[in-house]
Amino acid sequence: KILLGLFLISCIKNKEVTSFQNTVPKFKVQLDTVNLFDKQRNRIIPVAFYFSKTDQKTENQKVVIVSHGYSENRLGANKSYSFLTNNLASKGYFVVSVQHELPTDELLPKTGIPQVVRRPFWERGTENILFVLNEIKKTKPELDYKHLILIGHSNGGDISVLFANKYPNLVDKIISLDNRRMELPRTNQPRIYTLRSSDQPADGGVLPTSEEQKKFGI
Repeated sequence: KILLGLFLISCIKNKEVTSFQNTVPKFKVQLDTVNLFDKQRNRIIPVAFYFSKTDQKTENQKVVIVSHGYSENRLGANKSYSFLTNNLASKGYFVVSVQHELPTDELLPKTGIPQVVRRPFWERGTENILFVLNEIKKTKPELDYKHLILIGHSNGGDISVLFANKYPNLVDKIISLDNRRMELPRTNQPRIYTLRSSDQPADGGVLPTSEEQKKFGI
């Protein structure tokens, strides 16, 4: 897990891990949690914030929004990727981890065509991200929102990819970890990184061809 976190950070900064470790300071990390409320959707969105615990103000602090994998609607999923969120925050990123499912939600369908039956769940996730993003812009206007980074794992990866498809102008980079269903954008912007495990093959058309990868730098 530690190696994965370091690799993700190196992807974000586009540097080798060893160089990154030697040049970037490491801060103590503070965790804050809050339940945001979207009045338009009458929905609570639990959010965990990870940030550097320092009196020094970090200039041009980039924002990372993390979307967890499917957890069968258990609360606390937004804190289950602490190996990654803590690591990023210790390097000076402002990390926002969003809880996408609530105990009162329907469970993710396991039958039917995933791109059809799960689409409403992914759409809800993209609206969660958009709402949270707009809220933190109000309370943290000093952060760097021009270089927003989305990281999503599995079902959270599908949500993050859909967000990048719907709101490409809001995202600078996306890191997808084993998203299997939602097609990755074929584009130069936002920049796309994807990490794949051998036992979680993506559906046809999700991943770009070799030619598309070269063309768009994916």
